[in-house]
Amino acid sequence: MKFITVLGARPQFIKAAPVSRELRKEHEELIIHTGQHYDANMSDIFFEELHIPKPDFHLGVGSGSHGKQTGDMLAQIEEILLAEKPDYLLVYGDTNSTLAGALAAAKLHIPVVHIEAGLRSFNKKMPEEINRIMTDHVSEYLFCPTDTAIENLTNENITHNVINVGDVMYDAVVYNKKLANEGSEILTKHGLESKQYHLITIHRAENTDDEQKINNILEAFNKIDELKVWPIHPRTKHKLESYGLKLDEIPNLKVIEPVGYLDMLTLESNAKKIITDSGGVQKEAYFMEVPCVTVREQTEWVETLEGEANILVGTDVNKIIEAVNKEVSPSYKLVFGDGNASRKIVEAIRK
Repeated sequence: MKFITVLGARPQFIKAAPVSRELRKEHEELIIHTGQHYDANMSDIFFEELHIPKPDFHLGVGSGSHGKQTGDMLAQIEEILLAEKPDYLLVYGDTNSTLAGALAAAKLHIPVVHIEAGLRSFNKKMPEEINRIMTDHVSEYLFCPTDTAIENLTNENITHNVINVGDVMYDAVVYNKKLANEGSEILTKHGLESKQYHLITIHRAENTDDEQKINNILEAFNKIDELKVWPIHPRTKHKLESYGLKLDEIPNLKVIEPVGYLDMLTLESNAKKIITDSGGVQKEAYFMEVPCVTVREQTEWVETLEGEANILVGTDVNKIIEAVNKEVSPSYKLVFGDGNASRKIVEAIRK
């Protein structure tokens, strides 16, 4: 069978790596990279580290408004699909790349395979929520990471070809964690000691596009005494500069350039706590049993909230400080599968 996979952002590169390995044992796969993440540290390095074959098509869409970005992708993906005539199109998660790929294929009657289907934050102000809902409703095969995702789809009357296979991101962590621990020198490079720092990742538009929210987040960081390490997202850096906000005035904050996947796994697994607004990082924290503080009002990964493994704080200054300083002893359950989601996906499509 012939598959085309659409990728555009860091989390999708990570999810695609184990699936691509399984697919290519028996089938043909072509990769479209939309260029949604185009910075070398946010894109190229992931293909290299995860041994993902180089994209067959690079759209170079770059940044822009949601409508323009999605529209540009849609037009270009449609041309490729018409020329290549794949049997299936694979999309991951909830980005504009996901939606553009799904719409292009669905309108050409090419079956859409949505990996990481069924997630809901129930907040339609998040562009990711719109992308998830629309992609699920045009997909032919919906591979879910959890039972909660199955329930969400059932509540929307989507029950055909819906399967809980577990989380492909868990597959990636299981496969790469040992490589990261053996090969990464990121702690030595930045003079970090295990469990002696908090790791920060902030990039969501709902936080970075709101000057008051990002101000609150920085005010909280200013009042957290312990060492904080922040591999800063290019978009976040640009937004902070546009607001005239300076990070060098925050005590015990070490700002570093974006890092590759293996270095990120090392930083995450050795952190005392992780402070994030990223869906993927929330999961990685859970997989590696590192307490997480999520700077959002909702999460699509509700399973991580059990036993204070992940604490939602929004952008309330005091809640952020309290959650970071709080001593927790969370318990972790195997709710994201057994690390074989990728194999189950390929077997289900074959059947």
